[in-house]
Amino acid sequence: MTALNSRLYDAAVTGDAAAIRAAIAEGADIESRGAGGMTPLLAATKGNRVEAALALIDAGADVNAKDDIVDSTYLYAGARGHNEILQAALAHGADLRSTNRYGGTALIPASERGHLSTVKILLEAGVDPNHINNLNWTALHEAIVLGDGSQRYADIVRELIRGGADITIRDGDGVLPRDLASSRGYAAIVAEIDKA
Repeated sequence: MTALNSRLYDAAVTGDAAAIRAAIAEGADIESRGAGGMTPLLAATKGNRVEAALALIDAGADVNAKDDIVDSTYLYAGARGHNEILQAALAHGADLRSTNRYGGTALIPASERGHLSTVKILLEAGVDPNHINNLNWTALHEAIVLGDGSQRYADIVRELIRGGADITIRDGDGVLPRDLASSRGYAAIVAEIDKA
């Protein structure tokens, strides 16, 4: 990495938007790669450095560029609930069909981690709620199996169903989402599925 590109990358890591703009003005490569194959934009995203990420996106950085572990700015921001960066990525060509190293869309980890507002953003953007990942789970399965059954997860299940999630898709073991919720004692989630 050249000194100029290194300066850009370091500015992205620390969240220094002014230094980012200066390095770009001097000709730094916004798609250069640093640690783990990350672009400056992805480094800023992983640190939730909003102003830095927005400066890079505004300069034309690729929101779909993936690092060595198959994260992109779009996928990572969605998975982690970094909504400001996510919305900018969506406005700048995020590939809604792109998948992470587990074969999942951004909606699946957002659902699993309980990021309700992120789930709403992704559904509104048009992410497929019925995409099945490498574990044979949809976002609905992950919200149930990896969530804690709280009201927040019941709300996520409701949003997924409103957004078109198919409650008849079985997991890899042939178990329906309702049965997964029932077996865990997640009454609020069972109630949401029963309304569908």
